[in-house]
Amino acid sequence: MHTSFRSLTGTARPLALAALSIAVVGALVAPASADASAFQLKENSAKGLGRAYAGSATAGGDASVVVNNPAAMSELKGTYLQADVTAINFSAKFDGSAHDVLGRPISGGNGGDAGTTLPVPALFFATQVSDRVHVGAGFSVPFGFQTEYDRDWVGRYHGIKSKFQSLDATLSASFDVTDNFSLGASFIAQKTSAELTSAINFNAVGLGIQRGLATQAQSYAQQAAAAAQAGQLQLAQQLQAAAQQTAQAIPGVAAVTPPGVDGYARIKGDDWGYGWQLGGYWKLTANDKLALNYRSKISHRLEGTGNFTTTPGYDLLLANPALASSIPPFSHTTGTADFTTPAVVSASYWHQAEKFGFGADVAWTKWDVFKNLTVNYGNAQPSTSEKYNWRNTIYASIGGDYYLNDKLTLRGGIAVDSSPTYLATRSPRVPDSTRKMATVGIGYKASEHFEINASYAHIFVNNAHVNITSSTGDTLTGNFDDYGNLLSLSAMYKF
Repeated sequence: MHTSFRSLTGTARPLALAALSIAVVGALVAPASADASAFQLKENSAKGLGRAYAGSATAGGDASVVVNNPAAMSELKGTYLQADVTAINFSAKFDGSAHDVLGRPISGGNGGDAGTTLPVPALFFATQVSDRVHVGAGFSVPFGFQTEYDRDWVGRYHGIKSKFQSLDATLSASFDVTDNFSLGASFIAQKTSAELTSAINFNAVGLGIQRGLATQAQSYAQQAAAAAQAGQLQLAQQLQAAAQQTAQAIPGVAAVTPPGVDGYARIKGDDWGYGWQLGGYWKLTANDKLALNYRSKISHRLEGTGNFTTTPGYDLLLANPALASSIPPFSHTTGTADFTTPAVVSASYWHQAEKFGFGADVAWTKWDVFKNLTVNYGNAQPSTSEKYNWRNTIYASIGGDYYLNDKLTLRGGIAVDSSPTYLATRSPRVPDSTRKMATVGIGYKASEHFEINASYAHIFVNNAHVNITSSTGDTLTGNFDDYGNLLSLSAMYKF
């Protein structure tokens, strides 16, 4: 068995390395969400949520414009401090099955409810420093999600736990070019982090090693036949013996890597990145306002650490010095992955009347920047790449306010949001599909200085179909039934 292991260098390595790469590629960063497609979050304003974010930059009286469109700070006369928090409850339930590379069913349940309930905070400060100049600062969470399946579910080789978030610190300024037109700009510092886990199919790794042994045994036999034909009988005998020893090792590898014996991968990574945004704000008439905003993409190089658990049988294979150089060690290592949060272009409109206001928002997110994810390893293993090829998305909403009196405001809105994922690219880490949202909200102005707001939204998600195969040949097929609930609260004080 020791002799035969020397033959693995060029044959068993590709599939064996794939088992490690799928864990790291899926784990250093993997994009699921709340009310916006993929893992994008809009939850930075309770007032905005009440109308499905229609008029997000034009309705007025909302300090969240510091991060949504800095030019709209032109409407904030004085100094504002605003705090928002949104509780996101997202449910994702799978119904389907899985099989391995040989077509054998993979054991396990459907994973339970992979969704969770998480708070999303936001904090804003804005002040007017002169007749035409405003400045502001904000903290928000523009991207984030968390899903977690049962550890023994049928899709465990594709993912178990996925946690991803981007935290933004934003500095903004605006200038009133004219009485009816303002420009604004922001500097954004973004901290992005990821923590993901998955199971490792050591039976599939073993199958790859067995195939490598079989290929090498056949090569030895062919070389032996050629040597015999050339009259090199001693060499032919040595090659024939090597072929037999290599073939005899195959049952041993199969015995120590039986079906259903898994390892576990846990990866963490983070990075700081920097971006910017530019906004314009127009007062079209005394009652109509329009705002446009561009938020740049932000590039990251996530640096992470990987922790892996193996099986006793695989440890026996690793204990052989000749084999150890030909298969992934699944030891603690480092890794890096380039990742970019997408650029966003948005437009916001608002019409103001005496007893009501209504508006609309449209946002275009350039998700096609996420074409693939390439991971470079810290322990000299070859880099690997996973294709995503996401599509750009559109978010559109309409909504409005109704003023019961000087103190009480009622809100409502609806929205639709397309998904960047589709059947060919969708994974259980991102069980996403087209979403529709219905919202209601209420605002209470306790005084000229203090205001509180509360909103609720329900998210309806189309069935998300999944048919995905891992690099170790494990195929997951089925559907996700998703929905979401959002509850948002805010308090704003005007000095």
